[in-house]
Amino acid sequence: RRTVCSVSRRASRDLQASDRRQRHTGIRDRISNDRTGLRRAYRDAWLKYRTSQPLEPVEAAIAQVLAAHPEYQRLVESEDALEREFTAESGDSNPFLHMGMHLALGEQVSTDRPFGIRAVHHRLLAKRQDWHEVEHAMMECLGEALWRAQQSGTPPNETAYLECLERLVR
Repeated sequence: RRTVCSVSRRASRDLQASDRRQRHTGIRDRISNDRTGLRRAYRDAWLKYRTSQPLEPVEAAIAQVLAAHPEYQRLVESEDALEREFTAESGDSNPFLHMGMHLALGEQVSTDRPFGIRAVHHRLLAKRQDWHEVEHAMMECLGEALWRAQQSGTPPNETAYLECLERLVR
C-alpha cells in the first residue's frame, strides 16, 4: 500500500527527472479548458501512478491528492465520471472541484501567492501536524474567497482570504 509520503518521494524523483530532461510539453499541453479534458487528466495521472509509470510534476501532485482520498479513486478510474454532473441539488459534492482546490492550495503555497500564505501554511502544519487536515481547513477559506468573488464579480480579495487563514492559526 502506498502512503502519501511515498507518493511525495516519488513525485520529487519524477520532478527531478523531468527537470533533467527539460521537457517543454506534457500534461499541461494535453489539458484542455473543457471539463472532460480536465477530468481525463486526473484519471490518466492516477492510472499512470497505479502502474508505476513516470509522472510529470502536475501528475505527481494529482496522485498525491488522490492517494489522500481513497474515496475518489474508483470514481476517477471510471469512464462515467468524465461526464457525470455533480450538483448540490442532487446532494453530490464534486470530487474534481475538491481535488482542484487541493492543487490550487499547493500551487499557492509553493509560490507564496498571495504573499504570506506559505508562512500561514507552515504555522498551521506546526499546530495541526497533518497536511491533509490543514489543507481542508484552508480550503474553507479559499472556497469562501472564491464564492465572494463570484458573487461580487470581482477578483478574490487576497487580504480577506489571508485574514481568514490567519484565524485558523489562532
